[in-house]
Amino acid sequence: MTDQCEPGRPWPMGMHLRDGGANFALYSSAAESVELCLFDAQGHHEQRRIRLPACTDDIWHGFVPGVEPGTRYGVRVHGPFDPAHGQRCNAHKLLLDPYARAIDRPLRGEAVTFGYLLGHEEQDLVSNDGDSAAVAAKSVVIAPDFDWQGDRPPAIPMADSVFYEVNVRGFTQQMPGVPEELRGTFAGLANEAAIAYLKRLGVTAVQLLPVQAFNDEGRLVDAGLANYWGYNTIGFFAPEPRYCFKGTDGGVAEFRGMVKALHQAGIEVILDVVYNHTCEGNHLGPTMCFKGIDNAAYYRLMEDRRYYNDFSGTGNTLDVSNPPVLRMVMDSLRYWVEEMHVDGFRFDLAPAISRDAAGAFDHRTPFLSAVAQDPVLRRVKMIAEPWDLGDYGYQVGGFPVGWSEWNGSYRDEVRDFWRNADDSLPTFASRLCGTPEIFAPSRRPPSASVNIVTVHDGFTLRDLVSYNEKHNEANGEHNRDGESHNRSWNCGVEGPTEDAGVLALRARQQRNLLATLFMSRGVPLLLGGDEIGRTQQGNNNAYCQDSPISWFDWRDGARDDALLAFTAKLIRLRKELAVLRGPHWPVGDGAHPDATWYSVWGLPMTEDEWQHPAARCLQVVFDGAADHAKGRAGAPGPSVLLMFNGAPTSHLFTVPPETRFGQAWQLRIATHREQLPARRARRVAPGAKLRLKAHAMMVLTQLAPALSASAPSAPAAAATARAAA
Repeated sequence: MTDQCEPGRPWPMGMHLRDGGANFALYSSAAESVELCLFDAQGHHEQRRIRLPACTDDIWHGFVPGVEPGTRYGVRVHGPFDPAHGQRCNAHKLLLDPYARAIDRPLRGEAVTFGYLLGHEEQDLVSNDGDSAAVAAKSVVIAPDFDWQGDRPPAIPMADSVFYEVNVRGFTQQMPGVPEELRGTFAGLANEAAIAYLKRLGVTAVQLLPVQAFNDEGRLVDAGLANYWGYNTIGFFAPEPRYCFKGTDGGVAEFRGMVKALHQAGIEVILDVVYNHTCEGNHLGPTMCFKGIDNAAYYRLMEDRRYYNDFSGTGNTLDVSNPPVLRMVMDSLRYWVEEMHVDGFRFDLAPAISRDAAGAFDHRTPFLSAVAQDPVLRRVKMIAEPWDLGDYGYQVGGFPVGWSEWNGSYRDEVRDFWRNADDSLPTFASRLCGTPEIFAPSRRPPSASVNIVTVHDGFTLRDLVSYNEKHNEANGEHNRDGESHNRSWNCGVEGPTEDAGVLALRARQQRNLLATLFMSRGVPLLLGGDEIGRTQQGNNNAYCQDSPISWFDWRDGARDDALLAFTAKLIRLRKELAVLRGPHWPVGDGAHPDATWYSVWGLPMTEDEWQHPAARCLQVVFDGAADHAKGRAGAPGPSVLLMFNGAPTSHLFTVPPETRFGQAWQLRIATHREQLPARRARRVAPGAKLRLKAHAMMVLTQLAPALSASAPSAPAAAATARAAA
């Protein structure tokens, strides 16, 4: 029997408590009727089935008295099951509310959740009449109240940010100091031991791999694996239940508590969000939400409407050009900002959601236009992964003002330089400046470039210098998955070795890549664990490894404490050097250029030197005074001198002789050694000679005038500098 309810309102979307009950609203232009199903406290038994009595502008709605916080529910949509024409309604499948604020359990691939009869010769064309309610995850009604205790966002300027990309589970799963029951959860990340580590490291924001509710595909479950990264979203308003320690609200309060604790420590929270596709896959995927509600409205379909346009490589693409879908995405983003207090978003495969109805990408497509005028989203960080698998999908530099982007060109060219690739010097120099030829034409500042060397997708930093080839056998796909062209260099031996020379070179290469990252214009993103030498044993696609392969190994001996100290020192130095965080692009010409390039001899680089394919040595001075003259507030910051030797042999560098940078430099970083020389040996005069070992770099900063005046003479400085090096 189906209960009756009052008509209620067609807004807001989803289930919302009011007036002693709850109002429910669901968009579907395909439905003939919609039933709201209420379950017991454990979500096992359906207790009431309520036919929604009203439909306004394709929004089905009703008010149900007596609904309380914690109520489990789902929906059944009666409508056409006609896959050949793009419709896949199946009332035998209990569906999630697209606006559910919480989901009661982790989603695992189950055969009964498929809308068609598995194994039938006609595949998805034959309806599966098995009821999925017993195993389907349930939506949860959430109380709106939470004591934020005056929480305020840290509001760190984009240019001053240091992002730390991390998986909620892997970061604390084995972390000492975090209670065992909290490890791998939002509460674990909020624990004082985890926050103390982040503060010690010095990052300004955690960028969390997807925490919106996602699904483990059936094939992974069958193989004993899991979707560890989480790029398989189904609940765009709900925290992932597996990251919840306890509670009846699906982790909502726990997530908010994590954000509040991080904010109190001055650390922002950036969410990696996946609005380009869902876990429902292609025509052979499960029916868990959108497929069964209104398949043709939510997804981009091909001309043969049985099949899906796939710009994501995962089987489907959400049609964010369609107003109801765009509304859902915008409502979701505002929810996470206004009610969950997050500080920004990194958009997975951002071009896929930034295309118009015809599939074209430009600044005036519905999603980008909606974001541009939204007063809530304009105040948070918006970061694009600027590529997808559609036509003209590589859009690095193509996003409008107000957006930053992961800079894949930075990753590629910095890797090429340090792996000794020919013709890498000119583009490497551009990447140090924030890649102006890509981002400056759109009148965006250097902070538009989020600089990456390693991210979740690919080798870790340690593996980048230890493997030439991927080793993904543990994924069960015969090593066919993952990127094959990694621009990596194993330093002479593939994988683990006891060769002291190879190990020393690998350690130096890690320091080189980190120092380059933090001394470049743009915004650095550090892959979580790179600072302690985390390895995945050569697996460059550990998306399905919720295991020690992916988890941080905090044990003594496995954890590289020297590299951690080196990374923390780099971050502190970056925060000291305003010239690396300026709002203007460095200019290398004019009477007082703020970026001046020198050869190994301390002379201005010639065109021949720039273009020589085997050139591996370079110096650059970023002039703090010239940068300040462009309008930076406050006093001028110190200049910085960067020396690079990407060659396999050592070279003697001459410090540039110009005196406008001051009378002396201070050696701050030398990547060929873990420890810096004694402080008294760090003063280096213009014209001094510094021997820079193979595959190494140095960072020198301008000494304050009082210290410069007491600097040793050039010959003495040269001798001390050689000893220091």
